[in-house]
Order: sequence, then structure tokens, then C-alpha cells
Amino acid sequence: MANLYNIVNTDNIVAEFARGFLNWRSLRWKIAALVAVASIAVALAVGVLVHQSTLDRSMTQNRNNALQALQLVVDHYEQSGRIDNMSADLVDKAPPALLERLRSVDGTYYRGGATTWYDDRKPGITWMWAATVLDGQPVKDPKAAVPALPQTVIVTRVDAHADLLSRRALDRHIWYASLATLLVVVPLAALAAELPNRRLRRVARTARRIAEGDVDARTQVHGRAGDEITEISATVDSMADSLRDRLRAEQRFTADVAHELRTPLMGLVTSAELLPESEATDLVRDRVLVLRRLVEDLLEISRLDAGAEHADLRPVDLAEFVKESLARAGLPARLTVAGGEVAGGAVAGGAVVGGAVAETDPRRLDRILVNLVGNAHRHGGGPVEVALDGTTIVVRDHGPGFPDALLMDGPQRFRTGAAERGRGHGLGLTIALGQARVIGAMLAFTNAVDGGAVATLRLPSVSGHRG
Repeated sequence: MANLYNIVNTDNIVAEFARGFLNWRSLRWKIAALVAVASIAVALAVGVLVHQSTLDRSMTQNRNNALQALQLVVDHYEQSGRIDNMSADLVDKAPPALLERLRSVDGTYYRGGATTWYDDRKPGITWMWAATVLDGQPVKDPKAAVPALPQTVIVTRVDAHADLLSRRALDRHIWYASLATLLVVVPLAALAAELPNRRLRRVARTARRIAEGDVDARTQVHGRAGDEITEISATVDSMADSLRDRLRAEQRFTADVAHELRTPLMGLVTSAELLPESEATDLVRDRVLVLRRLVEDLLEISRLDAGAEHADLRPVDLAEFVKESLARAGLPARLTVAGGEVAGGAVAGGAVVGGAVAETDPRRLDRILVNLVGNAHRHGGGPVEVALDGTTIVVRDHGPGFPDALLMDGPQRFRTGAAERGRGHGLGLTIALGQARVIGAMLAFTNAVDGGAVATLRLPSVSGHRG
């Protein structure tokens, strides 16, 4: 049983990890997304700064190269009095925007000064132009004392395309480096987030185990003092300790009350048997019998709470066993086995075949079955049906159904949960659930869609004994 529990627990942990890994709204992916966004923001900021810085440096370098080339042409012109043919041809090819920078508001040329222009109008051809004006006066200068001489415009250019290609290559390398960084950082962030995520899942598993009744479950999550997950773990463990102490105090109180009542109850039973026969005597004996059953139930619950009950497992033919158990209890029920009905008052005589064999404790299974059917008669409505399908036993009534509190929290001692299901101590279902755990069975409570309470008991089957 322990090995089976470990296997099931391991499978649950693996399944939980897979669900968390595929859940895009999990904490792991939120952290990874935050890291990705931060990395992209840093990459964009660095990329923009590097691009702008490189562009400014490149423009300055190209501008200086163009001005140096222009100065060489100017020096040659001042020495020889003429412009080389290449520079002369460039005047007609110069961008209009470059020449506009040399013109005054009235359309004439200024004398002196130099300007540059970055020309990337044609794909694959990039130039840095430089121009200046030499000699003469403005063509339409009214203040000129002598006839205006035509001004000389000198234009030159340098190739800036290689520098443009270098900048584009740098931009590409920045993007490639950013993508490579993201491909490395995001998975690392997801893996790093798995560490706190694993601790949180362990806390969640422990909380679920506590909710399912395992008050000895603890998180066993360790971390640095002040760590939020460590604080949550300590709080869950503290809550479990407090809950365990309260439950044990309640269990001790129940056991003490049952034991203290047992001795005077035996005297009361003996005294009731000695009373003369009368209607009043019958009433007293009936009440004493109810009190005796209550004390016996409390003693049984105290043993279940203390873990003192142990199952004596053996193969049991369920079909025949259920039929005999209902017959011994004298509880009317309609029994069906794998779709075939067994008619009769309590249960008709004759063998029942075709059922499955379960590895269980017959005495405890009888106790569970009698409690479920008895609860259906006391608190539900007829007819009561018992269905056997393989190793699953379903007990159903046609009353108001289980209350919502029982469906949510399970059976609680001394609480029936709904007035419409009659009065009672709430011990029958509590004992049935406790005995089911002892024999390794699963007992679930639901309500039928068309009305009525449904209790489903699933027993472990014996391999190779299915009918």
C-alpha cells in the first residue's frame, strides 16, 4: 500500500509539474515574460543609443572627409586659377538642397563659407557632398561699386556608402545579439523561477493534503529568514499544528466521553432488563438501546481517529456478500448486479453470480454497507437501491439528497446538515468513511440529477477474479 501511495504521489507530482509547465498563466511564465520584457527594453535602449552614437560619429567623419576634399579643390583653384574637370561636372549633379544652402533669401549666392549634404536618395549609392562659393559678388547686389563678377561654385563629394553598410551591419549584429540574449536569458529565467515555483507547489500540495484530512502533513520548505515563501510555509505548518491539536483535543474528548459513559451505561442496560414488562419499560429499553448504540459508535470513531483499526483483508465475492449483508440487516433494498435485478423484500433467496472479487475486510465492509443503507432509510426516501458493478457499490435513495455542507466538507460527527433529511447524530456516514479508509476503499457522496442521495464505494479488485 505504501509503495502504491508513493507511485501515485510521484505520478501526481509529475502531472502537476506538466500542468504548471503548460500553464501560460503560471508564475514561472510570468517571471519569464517579465525578464523578456526587461531584456527587450534594455536591448532597445542600448541599440538606440549605440545606433545614434555611431550615426553621429559617422556623419561627423563623412562631413570632415567631404570638407577636406573640398579644401583640396579650393587650394588647387587658388593656385592654378581653374577648377579640375571632375569638380566642374559635379556642380550640375549636385543635389538642389545643397545649393539652396548657399543661396540668400533673394536667390543670389553668398560669398565664402562651406556647407555639406548627406545624399541617400538612390539605393546602394550614398554620398556626402560639400560646396562653397568663391570670387565675385552677389549677382544682384545693388551695393556693388563695380560690375558684378560671376561667382564660382565649387562642389565635391566623398563616398559614404561603405560607412552606411558598416552601420547597417552593426545594427544587425545588435539585433542578433539581442535575440541570442533573449534565447538564453528567458529559458534561464524560467528555470530559475522553477525553484520558488517548486517550493510554492509543495506548499500547495501540503495545504491540499491538510484539507483532505492529513493533519500531519508539513511543507518542509526551507529558505532564508524573511523569504516570503518561507513565511507562507511556516504559516501553513503553524496552521496545521493548530488544526491537529484541536482535532486531537476533540478526539480525546469523544473517546473520554464514550469510555466514561460505557460503565454506567452497562448498569443502565442491566437495570432496564430487570424492569417489569410494561409500555413504559419498552420505552425505557428502546432509549437505553439508542444510547448504547451511540456510545458504541463514539468508541468506534475514537478508535478510527487513533488509527487503532487495521483491516483483515481477504478475497470476497461481492455479489453474494452484498446480498447476505442486506439480508442479515433486514433492510429493504433493490439489489442489481451488473444490470441484473435481484427482486424481493430485503433480498430474495438464491445465489447471485457474475460479480467481482475484492480484496477487503468482510466485517468492515458489512459495517459500511449497513450504515449506508441504514442512512438511506432513515434520512432519505424509498425505494433504496443498491447497485453492484464490478468492485463498485452504489447506494441510492429517492429522498431530498445530501446537504451542500456534507457534499463540500464530507460527513461531520453530530451534524446531519439538513432538517429535511431527518434527525440524527451524523455518526453513521462518519464511521462508514473511516472504515472505508481502513480497507483502502474510496467513498464518495453525491446527489442524483433527478433527486436522491448517492453514496459510491469503490473497492480494490483482486487481479484475475473479475466475473
